[in-house]
Amino acid sequence: MGEDRQVAAGRLITLDALRGFAVMGILAMNIVAFAMPEMAYVSPKAYGGETPSDIAAWALGFLLFDGKMRGLFSILFGASMLLIVDRAEANGQSPRAVHYRRMAWLAIFGLCHFFFIWWGDILFLYASVGCIAFGFRRWEARRLIKWAIGLFTLGTVLTSLFFGAQLLVASQADNPGSPMAQAGKDLLEEYGDIDSEVTEELALYRGPYRPILDERLGSAANPVVGVLMTMLETLPLMMLGMALFKNGFLTGSWTADNYRRTALRWLLPGLLLTLLIAWIQWRSGFDYIVAVNAFMAWAGPGRLMMTIAYAALLVLLIRRAAGSEWLARVAATGQAAFSNYLGTSIVMTTIFYGYGLGLFGGVGRWALYLCCIAMWAVMLLWSKPWLDRYRYGPLEWLWRSLARGSLQPMRKAAPAQ
Repeated sequence: MGEDRQVAAGRLITLDALRGFAVMGILAMNIVAFAMPEMAYVSPKAYGGETPSDIAAWALGFLLFDGKMRGLFSILFGASMLLIVDRAEANGQSPRAVHYRRMAWLAIFGLCHFFFIWWGDILFLYASVGCIAFGFRRWEARRLIKWAIGLFTLGTVLTSLFFGAQLLVASQADNPGSPMAQAGKDLLEEYGDIDSEVTEELALYRGPYRPILDERLGSAANPVVGVLMTMLETLPLMMLGMALFKNGFLTGSWTADNYRRTALRWLLPGLLLTLLIAWIQWRSGFDYIVAVNAFMAWAGPGRLMMTIAYAALLVLLIRRAAGSEWLARVAATGQAAFSNYLGTSIVMTTIFYGYGLGLFGGVGRWALYLCCIAMWAVMLLWSKPWLDRYRYGPLEWLWRSLARGSLQPMRKAAPAQ
């Protein structure tokens, strides 16, 4: 048993480092959503895409980051869920009780994040889907992978049909003989309102806090809608995380050749498919309906391929850099991922929203990457010194204490003299 615990502790470093890379990578795309109107994340035509340089910045984010880091984060959530369940069983606790208490408090954190800090929360989504994923925890890795791929494919097909139908309806707007002509006109008019919605968002987020809060309270159903719309993406990713934890992929147990083969198998096709989707959007003039189809449906398979390839490459990098100071900082960033994720939202909304520095809509896409790098530096600088002294990140400690119903020990014991 002692030997098993040592192995588990060693593997946790790999998971933490992967999580550190993921939480930093998520910011590379979220930075646009923090600093610009919501639709700018989906299409540069909506905002911040006026010049070829802006389009290039959008393309870089779409190709390399969009959905891939969130996918990796979702995979790691599934793996961490298994790790916590295993520890609960080893300690004689009820895995079910431990898990659902954690998910309940995570959902509360997520709702607070959505309503009071930032609209782009994923914590409520993870808590909701995590409750379902728990039911698959005893499945073997091969079965988890098969079902995950099947569910992901089903989600891609259904989403493609739903949003693809909008393309079909819109194409009939100028065909007076079509029974869908009026529906097509109404749909185009609805998408045509996006420009005015962008103007309203600029005014809202450049203003004081109270109207922003009122707007969020008025859209209270959005977190639930988000769960329903992304269930068949998030659940398969968590299932993959459980499978890749069980078969040793995420813990660094595979050979270097197997990781390289996995990366080579999935990176190039995923990149080419994503490049094709980016080209289709560019050819359409970043038409809003095309952009929504690309974001919600078409880009999914390429994202999944690149996410798996990224995970393989990152494990190789982690193994090669084992023992280095910089990797220890990345791992600490991942160990405090909850604090870093919510802390980033607080910092970025304070920088960009009107109740802070009021820079919303005033910073170009390339300059936003500088903000992203600066925040990465903050994550890397504070996380390790904090965890050298304390057992958990601040919010990790709060989450753990709430889930267990008692204050958990925070400060590490002083080393023996």
